[in-house]
Amino acid sequence: MSDSLKLVAFCGSLRKASFNRLSLQAFIERVPAGTSVQTIEIGDWPLYDADIQAKGFPDKVQAAQKAMLEADGIVLVSPEYNYGISGVLKNAIDWLSRTTPQPFATKPIALFGASMGLLGTARAQYQLRQTLVFLDGRPLNKPEVMIGQAQNKFTDGKLTDEATGKMLSDLGVALALAVRQAKAAAAVK
Repeated sequence: MSDSLKLVAFCGSLRKASFNRLSLQAFIERVPAGTSVQTIEIGDWPLYDADIQAKGFPDKVQAAQKAMLEADGIVLVSPEYNYGISGVLKNAIDWLSRTTPQPFATKPIALFGASMGLLGTARAQYQLRQTLVFLDGRPLNKPEVMIGQAQNKFTDGKLTDEATGKMLSDLGVALALAVRQAKAAAAVK
């Protein structure tokens, strides 16, 4: 079994310098050796519409599905808007969930997010977990990474809070372990 891991990541924030994009970059900088992360941009996808789907999936949706199917695991990063996940991330999930094969099924998935509030993105992550269970995804239970008061944890676009950096690093290790366990279980079948 190869030690290299291939991940795909989606950021549910469109702003280039958002705390969620900065958090994703900090996560990528801390993944275990041998891990590659492909970030998939979703901000210019059309709103999900069955009429568009009937004419064929947009190229970017098809490319994302292909990348996900080839990946070992998935990373979802979402801000929390009005106690929920961002519309752009939900839209991407809605598009991808309708492709065949559906790319979330049985994939280990790391979730995290950053906000200026005390709770980080706890409520948004709860909604993501509910959606991923329906899609047969495998969201990691631990560690939970909810980066609260993000405005105090970054300086000049870089994560400076050591505790948050450790949580992101631990999440990368946990995702790598979940991927290896999934590969081992698939090899036994």
